Amino acid sequence: MSKKDKSEQITEQIEEPKKVVVVEEKKETQITDLPGVGAATAEKLESVGYTDLMSIAVASPGELIDATGMTEAAAKKLIAVARNSLDMGFESGEELLRKRAQVFKITTGSKAFDDMLGGGVESGSITECFAQYGGGKTQIAHMLCINAIKADETAVCVYVDTEGTFRPERIEQLAKGADIDPSAALRNIKVARAFNSDHQMLLSEKIEDLVKKNHENVKLVIVDSLTSHFRAEFVGRGTLAERQQKINKHMHTLLKLANVYNLVVYVTNQVMAKPDQFFGDPTEAIGGNIVGHNSTFRIYLRKGKKGSRVAKLVDSPNLPDSECGFYVATEGLKEL
Repeated sequence: MSKKDKSEQITEQIEEPKKVVVVEEKKETQITDLPGVGAATAEKLESVGYTDLMSIAVASPGELIDATGMTEAAAKKLIAVARNSLDMGFESGEELLRKRAQVFKITTGSKAFDDMLGGGVESGSITECFAQYGGGKTQIAHMLCINAIKADETAVCVYVDTEGTFRPERIEQLAKGADIDPSAALRNIKVARAFNSDHQMLLSEKIEDLVKKNHENVKLVIVDSLTSHFRAEFVGRGTLAERQQKINKHMHTLLKLANVYNLVVYVTNQVMAKPDQFFGDPTEAIGGNIVGHNSTFRIYLRKGKKGSRVAKLVDSPNLPDSECGFYVATEGLKEL
């Protein structure tokens, strides 16, 4: 063997030392890792809905003081540490567009209605539907339950009923019209009757437990109606500020559910007549700007000719104002 061949053979037998790359796994910060938070304080926080760092980071010092009894300085320090532990920076429009790919839509059962909404009622946002009595807003709520279950047989619909308008018999009719098992549809709808505004707000906060603790596949949350109890309990101008603050907090809870868990939130709303309006439709939704600003999509329903209904999209971040007509039939919504 030549010296050249022998040299090449020796070179081949020498292995390069392998580089060992140590990947340090970043430990996720828990509530109990925050300064001044022991087991007892963590239990108090979790009992009122502060289950993760984000919920503490976006809380006010007053809310944490009410929940735990800690001092104001301790509450401010807790919030500051929670914010520093999270990546709360800005996102590019491109990243948000990728996230928008996770959005799904539940059909109303009417093609014209779906086209007006860009394909159906959208997840990750609040859709408000307001009308006079008999306008069809509760019928749409029942229909959305059926269509959500038809699209995904494991889907769970949560129905917060404030006026006693939920009817299982109507669900059976709509289920038969949609060719799905009525019993299975009823099993997948969780109904809770709210007897006052505080009860209504508590029920909306408990929906998160269904998702996180019970691992329910919640796809749709309905509040029918949003303002009924608030309207009855807060009478007179002197209570207006307190009422609006409570409605605002309630809608923020619903919006957080929609955003964090990618749910469809559909709320119905009552209306009032404006006696000082001499031209146009004097009908206005209850709740004023608080409800208007917190609702991503706003739909106004009114009665049309020969028993029909007219739906008008009055507010949307990406769709033009438009309207469509439909009929409410035994088996669901029908085209004109």
